[in-house]
Amino acid sequence: MLYQRWQRIAREHAGRIALVDPGGDREWTFAELAEEAGQQEGRRAGLRFQPANGSDFVFQVLSAWRDGAVLCPLEVGQTAPVIEDPPKGIAHLKTTSASTGAARLVAFTADQLAADADNIVQTMGLRPDWPNLGVISLAHSYGFSNLVLPLLLHGVPLVLGDSALPETIRRAASAVPKVTLPAVPALWRAWHEAGAIPPNTALAISAGAPLPLGLEQDVFAKSGLKIHNFYGATECGGIAYDDGTTPRSDAACVGAPMKNVTLSINNDGCLEVRGAAVGQTYWPAPEANLGRGCYRTSDLAEIRDGQVFLRGRASDQINVAGRKVSPETIERVLLQHPLVRECLVFGAPDAANGRGEFIVACVVAGAVAKGETLKQFLLEKLPAWQTPREWRFVDSLSPNQRGKLSRAEWRTRLGFQ
Repeated sequence: MLYQRWQRIAREHAGRIALVDPGGDREWTFAELAEEAGQQEGRRAGLRFQPANGSDFVFQVLSAWRDGAVLCPLEVGQTAPVIEDPPKGIAHLKTTSASTGAARLVAFTADQLAADADNIVQTMGLRPDWPNLGVISLAHSYGFSNLVLPLLLHGVPLVLGDSALPETIRRAASAVPKVTLPAVPALWRAWHEAGAIPPNTALAISAGAPLPLGLEQDVFAKSGLKIHNFYGATECGGIAYDDGTTPRSDAACVGAPMKNVTLSINNDGCLEVRGAAVGQTYWPAPEANLGRGCYRTSDLAEIRDGQVFLRGRASDQINVAGRKVSPETIERVLLQHPLVRECLVFGAPDAANGRGEFIVACVVAGAVAKGETLKQFLLEKLPAWQTPREWRFVDSLSPNQRGKLSRAEWRTRLGFQ
């Protein structure tokens, strides 16, 4: 189904540029891409683990589709897991981000994979005359669904960047009149501070982690460019998208439900996602929260006036002497302080209170910022029990390859066991 749909796209857009690889000084029209992909040597129709290494990855995706293989993209250098082949009907495996525990694989049918791409293109308005500029990982669900699938299933060209460095971004974007630029908040901040956001960016998208409201507002004030917040999950693809023309007024708002996606709040206060793009199952160990067209997230949420508001993860809540607070609640207030550039809040075991925790704030801030100053700032806006006991100031909060910050990793790195 996927390969046949690709062949139709290739015929419809035959003479147009499909893929540009500035690093390899190569470009392909849709007809040339189809011809070269068709010449790839056939292989067995089993499970294939494929590093997402630039333009070659696109050819390997098409090869897997043609041969009826199950593709599992990997980050370059990532070790392939040892697992059995998934059941009949599965076309694709995605690795979760491990933001709520150990990484797992999610199995998708061809129809589910295509439905996610359809929802993204319809909701975001991706266009063939605004090629995607690819600097995020093609192995990650975000990159695969926003870059690879729109190219192969909707005819949206892809211009690959061989790095996310400011000069590389400028050079790659200059290859076309206008671009769609999907990225993660850390990249948007770096490009903004370097003055490197391409002036021909027609559509700016941020996902993988919450987009700081201050950053969104600063970019808009400087360039008039609206960065659209995109919220999704590996298990179900796109969930919500902020399609407004001006910056959000509430950092908790992640936008309206994606086209063809139905959202609800369960009895635990967590968001449930239903639709044709929801994955089939976890593999090789199914779990009750995913299957039959429904994904039960661990995200505490509220749906109001057609918009989705995230209130933190149920698993991340900090238990302070029997009272629970979401770390995102504290982070959003901290980010309002003019000296705070980035922050990450988490709970650490409190030996004095049995199973309780105390709050730790890890902050990237101006040189003169001190914990007591920020504490007093929080006390004006939050109850005293929600203010951090411990403060750690760092030069940067480096995200992982997927653009995510792991509270568990930083808790361990800073010695809070």
